[in-house]
Amino acid sequence: MASPTILALYDLPWFPIYLAVIFIIHLYLGLLASAGAAVVIVLAVANEWLTRRSVGAAAQADIAENRFADQTQQGADSVLAMGMLGNAAAAWRRLRDQALVLGQTGAERSEFFTTGSKAFRLLLQSAILGLGAYLAIYQEISAGMVVAASIIAGRALAPIDQTIGGWRNIKRARLARKRLADYLERDSESAEGDVKLPDPQGHLAVRNVVKYAPSRSPASEPLPILAGIDFDLGPGDGLGVIGPSASGKTTLAKLLVGLWLPDQGSVRIDGATFEQWDQDEIGRHIGYLPQEVRLMSGAIAQNIARFDPDARHEDIVAAAKMADVHQMILRFPEGYATNVDSAISPLTGGQKQRIALARAVYRRPVLVVLDEPNSNLDAEGDMALAKAISELREAGSVVVVMAHRPGAIAAVDKVLMLKDGRMVEFGDKADVLKKVTRAA
Repeated sequence: MASPTILALYDLPWFPIYLAVIFIIHLYLGLLASAGAAVVIVLAVANEWLTRRSVGAAAQADIAENRFADQTQQGADSVLAMGMLGNAAAAWRRLRDQALVLGQTGAERSEFFTTGSKAFRLLLQSAILGLGAYLAIYQEISAGMVVAASIIAGRALAPIDQTIGGWRNIKRARLARKRLADYLERDSESAEGDVKLPDPQGHLAVRNVVKYAPSRSPASEPLPILAGIDFDLGPGDGLGVIGPSASGKTTLAKLLVGLWLPDQGSVRIDGATFEQWDQDEIGRHIGYLPQEVRLMSGAIAQNIARFDPDARHEDIVAAAKMADVHQMILRFPEGYATNVDSAISPLTGGQKQRIALARAVYRRPVLVVLDEPNSNLDAEGDMALAKAISELREAGSVVVVMAHRPGAIAAVDKVLMLKDGRMVEFGDKADVLKKVTRAA
């Protein structure tokens, strides 16, 4: 069903015809109706002029809010894995509140003109009735013409009045808001008897993990993406996962950070599965760099700090220095305040990846999983990556690197080789690489 504003636009071309009919009824009535129409048009122009800035600002705020919501959804892997859900929701809420405030400012001004226009239109109809009655007394027009002139004048001015009212109906992104709210909505009620676990120390245990590929047909036999994955890592260990394409490296990365759950077996951090951890709580202790890097609308500092409103500046700088992007960030005119909005981002693919690395190592998580972390890096970036892995391991973090290029596993001490979703080799890096080289 068409809105009143759309219907009013269809009625606008009839406005001069209605006025012409009133002029045919009587010249004085036509002049009065024309004067009234001029006043209504002046109110419409004043409404547009006085609300233009606030309406434009509200529209821009809506765009920023929707873009942030889309980027949050596109970067859902990083948001969920690193416990950014609450911070992202709070950042979105601030953008939403700003859009609402700006929209309300424009709506209040528009409402003033809308109400004034309606009141004046009713007054004009009364004036036409009065003038028509006067003319009828002197028998210049009939009583029926008085009623006809009043009705036609109302129809002539109604489209203008409705158009003024339609200007304040700025279309809000309710669908985007609902989509984000549904996506971020989580069950905050803890089951009775749940106990908050202490901060993890970084003992990672993977036991006989099997993950099946999604099947469209319930009758078809599920195909395993990974099967029989079994290993242990402790604080300070660095594991490089190698293997050909489609060997299951990315699937393993998502299992290790809790984005996916195994169909068989278990992934445990300090003895607890991801079902036993609060996801936001464990996410703060996990660093994750996915293959496809997604940064969200906001400052570089906000992205590094995972949109934590209580982030300390020294922690942000420390993460940037560990990823060797501190000096690069300072070269931007706005430094850490530089906006990384996807539409106007000044960052290259390699720079985005290194900022995402800084986000992954923010506050030195106990578990850091890097999926193809050097896919967009040059030689200098490879060196910075190896240095960051070494620093993390020295601080007691477990670092797992999914790699195609050898530079990514320069600073690890263990290697796991996958082929067709199965473990082929696992052990000390030197021993595994020697076996792999000999087999080749």
